[in-house]
Amino acid sequence: MSAAARKTLARKTVVATAALALTAGLAVTSAQADNESNSHDSWSAAWAAAPQRPSTGFKANWSESGFSGQTLRQVVRVTAGGDRARIRLSNAYGPSPLHIAGATVARTKGTKGSAVEDGSVRRLTFGGKPSVTIPAYGQLSSDAAELDLKPFESVTVTLHLKRTTGPATFHAQSFATSYRADGDHIRDTGGGAFKESTESWYYLSGVDVTGGPREHAGKGVVLFGDSITDGFASSTDLNRRWSDALAGRLAKAGTPRPVVNEGIGGNMVLNDSAWYGDKSSTRFRRDALDLPGVSTVVVLEGLNDIGFSETDKPTYKPAPVVSARELINGHRTLIREAHAEGKRIVGATLLPLGGSDHYGKHAAAVSDAFNTWVRTSGEYDAYVDFDKALADPADPERIRPAYDSGDHLHPNDAGYAAMARAVDIDSL
Repeated sequence: MSAAARKTLARKTVVATAALALTAGLAVTSAQADNESNSHDSWSAAWAAAPQRPSTGFKANWSESGFSGQTLRQVVRVTAGGDRARIRLSNAYGPSPLHIAGATVARTKGTKGSAVEDGSVRRLTFGGKPSVTIPAYGQLSSDAAELDLKPFESVTVTLHLKRTTGPATFHAQSFATSYRADGDHIRDTGGGAFKESTESWYYLSGVDVTGGPREHAGKGVVLFGDSITDGFASSTDLNRRWSDALAGRLAKAGTPRPVVNEGIGGNMVLNDSAWYGDKSSTRFRRDALDLPGVSTVVVLEGLNDIGFSETDKPTYKPAPVVSARELINGHRTLIREAHAEGKRIVGATLLPLGGSDHYGKHAAAVSDAFNTWVRTSGEYDAYVDFDKALADPADPERIRPAYDSGDHLHPNDAGYAAMARAVDIDSL
């Protein structure tokens, strides 16, 4: 389909969406429509996080209590550059409208912390207006802001949440620090007002860029999966997830491409969870296929489907006993959806899980059968063999000690770097 045809189809889709929204009593401006209709032609997702329901989580967070009369400041690192940026906000699990009183984007001062570079603060607008209300269960993008960004630069997004929000749509495990202040501090360059911090992201589901090198356009890679994709046990504020390592490797190889992370800790292929997000087929379109500028999805998921029935942890009980055939059929659903949208989809073998709380005879047998299918079936367009890349040569059922975070399930920083090295760049 030509670019002109894609634009025409996108505009028709926006018009239809606008008509439905107006029928429901929601306002959609022409500026927002234009913004959305052009999104897949000119924008690239440079950072992303999968939205989740408010929940207690593994660490203290603000999702259940929400915000009231406060400013929220969040730091993320983009994997692509450009001369304009916009943010994507999600109220996907909010039962009531979310009012954003004001928002800014700026370059982070240094690589972390709540301070931003002087002169880099840009006021964000939404359909030309400085504030916006996101409908219950809705999402939207800001207008473009003129801001030069380089690949691997940290960006600070600041939201003024003047009204009481109620429970907040969030991403539980960020492995990055977010900050909160009382009152309106969206234009502050210093971080003095931001006295509270947490390791989660709230409402922010993406940062997109445009105006970068043309050869990078439409070549984005989404990593889709569970806690291993999410970066569990990686070093906080150091960007050591395997998505970060892969983006860095591509850049060093002279083939830079945006790489975005859509992992959710505890996520499953076959079952929803209040803590661990919607199952893969439910969230696959939103969190992977619909992102702007994406051509390839890498799927690493299934350890929780087979491992939760082995563990005694109460967060997902009773856990169904999943067969290899059921897990494979779940992956086939993702393959069909990706191919229907013209996306390349790369499968990954499950990492060794011996010695972890997910390990048992059934989980080991299903893991072996699933990994054999990934390697031999040819149903994925390509595959990456994490099982072999991270296995301990002395005991292939276990992660190599140098790559083990200590729980025998999740890699450490070195393990995530090894995952990135295991990828055949041509397979992307």
